Amino acid sequence: MHATQILQYLKRHGQKVDWEIAAAMDIPLESVRATLIDLSERGEISRCSVTRFVDEKPVEGMLCRIAGTIPPKAPGRKPSA
Repeated sequence: MHATQILQYLKRHGQKVDWEIAAAMDIPLESVRATLIDLSERGEISRCSVTRFVDEKPVEGMLCRIAGTIPPKAPGRKPSA
């Protein structure tokens, strides 16, 4: 149901975590997660499980992006080869 909206959101905003998508689109988190799993199984997005620490508490989520895209390099110095 929300698959098209979520795909458009990821195309516009790049790589995002499931709770960021849910908050930005005002969709329940469980609905977003179910849609992301479906999109991943169809090969439309890439996703992985992540743990981020918010106020020193671990928060589990799914980091997602459109399949075949590579996020931009992080700013700052890079280690030498």
